[in-house]
Amino acid sequence: MDRLELLLHPVRLRIVQAMHGGREHTTSELCARLPDVPKTTAYRHVALLAEGGVLEVAGEQRVRGAVERRYRLRTDRAVIDAEDAASMSLDDHRRAFAAAMAVLLAEFDAYLDRPVADPITDRVGYRQGVLWLDPDELTEMITRLREVFASTRDNKPAPGRRPYLVSPIFFPRADG
Repeated sequence: MDRLELLLHPVRLRIVQAMHGGREHTTSELCARLPDVPKTTAYRHVALLAEGGVLEVAGEQRVRGAVERRYRLRTDRAVIDAEDAASMSLDDHRRAFAAAMAVLLAEFDAYLDRPVADPITDRVGYRQGVLWLDPDELTEMITRLREVFASTRDNKPAPGRRPYLVSPIFFPRADG
């Protein structure tokens, strides 16, 4: 399975997101983080991501006679870069967007299902707006946003920190 095919699946995308930030998880820990995904499905997708080189074994230990593996994300393999995107068909882009939206919906549902969910206190946002930009202005804005995200991307868990899912989406409107 090629990397695009591997990454363009909602369950595998959710597993990849759960592994970001230098985290290491066993498959059973991932199952606990994704309770809406059947365990057999999660195990199958973890195996596919490992076979495809997106996840690597960080360690192994024996648990009740079985070998339990801890996985970590290979961030260099977990992205669709500009070259990959350029090779995608319009249908591939449609599938990628649909998979990303399915992940976003599942993650938001999981957040709301938590007993301590508080969208106001947590500053949850899901606004849309229209910006009129020429190609250079768009490039500059994306560059500046990448710089902002890069400045905090490598933050590690610490007291008072919570992980936030950020999903910037850019595309020209049909009436533009």
